[in-house]
Amino acid sequence: MTPQIEKIYVGGWFQRTSLHLSEIYDFLREAESPLDLDKDKLKNLQKDLEINFLEMKVEDFEYINFKSNLDVEVEIYEDGLMILEKSPETEIKDDIKKLTAYYEEKLSPALSYIFSLGAPIPKELANIKNIYPYFLVLDKANKESIESLLKHFQQKKYFEIKESTFEIYRGDKLYIINNISENLSDVRKFIQEQIFIREFKGQMHRYLNLHRAIWEKIAEVKEQGKIKGKDIPPFKEKIESYSKTINLIEARINQMDTYIRTREAVFKANKKAAKFIGVLQFKYETLADTLEYIKDIWTMTKNYVGSALDLFSFLQARSTESSVKNLTVITSMGVGATLISLFTQKAPDFTLFGAIYFLILAFIGYATNKIMGMIYSNRMYKIKDVEVAKDI
Repeated sequence: MTPQIEKIYVGGWFQRTSLHLSEIYDFLREAESPLDLDKDKLKNLQKDLEINFLEMKVEDFEYINFKSNLDVEVEIYEDGLMILEKSPETEIKDDIKKLTAYYEEKLSPALSYIFSLGAPIPKELANIKNIYPYFLVLDKANKESIESLLKHFQQKKYFEIKESTFEIYRGDKLYIINNISENLSDVRKFIQEQIFIREFKGQMHRYLNLHRAIWEKIAEVKEQGKIKGKDIPPFKEKIESYSKTINLIEARINQMDTYIRTREAVFKANKKAAKFIGVLQFKYETLADTLEYIKDIWTMTKNYVGSALDLFSFLQARSTESSVKNLTVITSMGVGATLISLFTQKAPDFTLFGAIYFLILAFIGYATNKIMGMIYSNRMYKIKDVEVAKDI
């Protein structure tokens, strides 16, 4: 038996403010931006959204609500939460693909463009493809049809929560909410919070993995105990790029605490949401604890990268100093030999032999510099640093 599906939802979250919301509204309404962006591109991006209804609303949060000719309804909140919903039309998998395509191919590129100026997103995060949780809201479905739906999507059931007015079944990329007697708008508010929590957690997990990647790349070189002179400058450049990435992400991490507390306060103050508190009440606290952990890890990573940058700057200075001393010695020897030659014998006439003599001297000097340069570029420098135990 195929269960009756009321709505399909998908969404995402990234830090925004009411200032950003105003810019989004101007773009959606008039295809305008206060920034120096291509006006034709703005118009084309807005046209692709196929908006047939648009309004700004104020409830717990200020948000934009718009509908598309493609049977997609979108809500964008001032804190950056975005919810897309669709009524089922044909085969459920096709409906999900349409909803996801609207998000990834139309809405996301438009928002990315209007916020393309200013502090960049680190390249380590910019190309990460999010796996959104899909939410299916069913109307009084029985357990057999829900199990069949999970099997249809090849989803392993992680857990189930049963209340008197609703049931929740979670797969890997799929949440099924069996609406027994709830108002659909209340269910939507629960879905909003669930998407926020999952996206928030997903961002922190990416920061944790980035910390691990950066740490390991530096530790891999440090643990060798030595490095060739020619390898010092490119590796130092990598560390400098890590440092820039860390500073960009640190700013974003420090912004995140406010979003948790505001979302938690608003949700708990909503009396209609009280029936969902049992599902979400500890998740905000867990997010806050995890965020503090990530902040501490990021501080440690920043210090680790800073110390590595100091270390390899010192090694590069040593390598450069050695090369300069070597060239000074070679130059002095050459000048001395020339002076001795001038004082001990008559200089050659400007003849073919003199030209060849000059070219031979030049070649010897060039070859000597090259050889000494190769010697110093392949010279091994010891890496002496304080050993730090890896985080476990």
